[in-house]
Amino acid sequence: MSVTDLERAAQLHRATLPNGLRVLVVPDPSTPVVGVAVHVDVGFRSEPHGRTGFAHLFEHLMFQGSESLEKLAHFRHVQASGGIFNGSTHQDYTDYFEVLPGAALERALFLEADRLRAPRLTEENLRNQVDVVKEEIRLNVHNRPYGGLPWILLPPVLYDTFPNAHNGYGDFSELEQASLDDAAAFFDTFYAPGNAQVTVYGDLDSGGGVDGVLALVEKHFGDIPERPTPERPSFAEPVPGDERRQAVTDAHAPLPATAVGYRVPDPATELDAYLAHAMLASVLTDGESARLQRRLVQGEGLVTDVTASNGLMGGPLDARDPDTFTITAVHPASVEPDRVLGVVDEELDRLASQGPGADELAGQSARWAAALHREDDRAMYRMLGLASRELLYGRAEIARELTGRLAALRTDDVAAAAARLRSAGRAVLLVEPAADGFGFDDTEEMQ
Repeated sequence: MSVTDLERAAQLHRATLPNGLRVLVVPDPSTPVVGVAVHVDVGFRSEPHGRTGFAHLFEHLMFQGSESLEKLAHFRHVQASGGIFNGSTHQDYTDYFEVLPGAALERALFLEADRLRAPRLTEENLRNQVDVVKEEIRLNVHNRPYGGLPWILLPPVLYDTFPNAHNGYGDFSELEQASLDDAAAFFDTFYAPGNAQVTVYGDLDSGGGVDGVLALVEKHFGDIPERPTPERPSFAEPVPGDERRQAVTDAHAPLPATAVGYRVPDPATELDAYLAHAMLASVLTDGESARLQRRLVQGEGLVTDVTASNGLMGGPLDARDPDTFTITAVHPASVEPDRVLGVVDEELDRLASQGPGADELAGQSARWAAALHREDDRAMYRMLGLASRELLYGRAEIARELTGRLAALRTDDVAAAAARLRSAGRAVLLVEPAADGFGFDDTEEMQ
C-alpha cells in the first residue's frame, strides 16, 4: 500500500487493500486517543424487498460475537482498554466504531477485522436480536408521541420507490420472518471487504505513524477473502410536480403536528446549493430570531414548536441523493394545518424574492460554525464526520471545509434555495391525535 505525497501533506492518507477494502488514515497529534471505524456501504435504502429493517437488524447481529470471540467479548476488550464503542444504521451506510487510548490501537483493529471476517450468526442470536430490535422500535416509535416523525412517516408521502419510501427502522412482520439464511446472504453480499471502509483517526504514534498504521490494517484486514462487491444502484426518482398529502393517527400525540418534505440538490454534484438549503433551514427555525420562530411561535402563536432540517435524519450530508428538506410543527387542534403552511409559504416566498439580511445570514453562519466546532471537539465525531463523507462522496475533506463553505454562502444562495423549494412539489403529512386521547398502545405486538 502507498499514499501520495500530496495526501500525506494534507493529512488524509488513503489506500486500498488487495481484497478491495478502502482505508483512510488521519493523524491528529492534538488528541490523546485513537479512533477506529468501519463503514459498510449498506443502509436502509439497500434493503431487499420483504426485508424491511434488515440493515438495522444486522447491525445488532454484528455485536453478538465473531470468529474468534464469544458474545460480549468485544465489549469487554474495548471497555477494559478504557474505550467506548457503538454502531448505527443510516440511510446509505452502517458504521461500527470505538475510541480508545492510543496504546490499544492494534486491539481495536483486531476486533473490527475479526467480526468483518466472520460474525457469529446463530439462530439464538438472530431470534434474540429480532426481539431487541422490536423493543427498540416500540420504545422509539410505537409508544412515543410523534414517534418516527418525520424520518419514518414522511418519506412514503414524498417518494414512490421502495428504497426511498419504506420504513428502514423495521417492520415487525418482516423482521420476524428473518432466517439465518437471510442473514448469511446479507453478510456475504453487503459486508464484502470491497463494500467497506476502515478509518483510523487520532494519535498514531503508538502504531508507528501513518505507515505503521497502514501496515497494521493490512495485517489484520488483509486476509479477509475478497468477494464480489454489490453494484450500488441509483436511488434517484423524479421530483414531485405537485403537493401530496396524507394523514396518520398518533395514539400518543397530545397535539396535532404538520410535517412538510421537499427534495434538495444532490450533495455530490451541487454541494454549495445543497449547503444553501442547510443554511435556509437555520434561517427559518434556528434560534428565537429565526423567521418561523418569530412568526409561528412568538408572533401569531400558531404552533408550540417548529423545526427545519436539511437531511431526513436530523442533519445535512448524511445521505446520497435523493435527500430531503423537512419542516415540522406541532400546533393546537384549533389551528388548521393550512394556516401553518400559509405562513411557511409566505416566508419562503419572501426569502426567495429578497433573501435573508446580511446580519441575519452572518448570525446563522456564526451559529453553524459554533455548532460544528462544538461537535468536532470530540474525537469520535471528528472521525465519523471524515469517514462518512469519504464513503458517501469520496471526499473526507468536505468535513473540514464545512465551516468555510457555509460562511461563504451569500444572500442570493439562500434565496435560490427558497425559490427551489417553492418551485417544485412537496409532501405534507398531517399527524392527528387519536379521538380518545393518548396513552400506552401495544396493539402492534398483540396482532
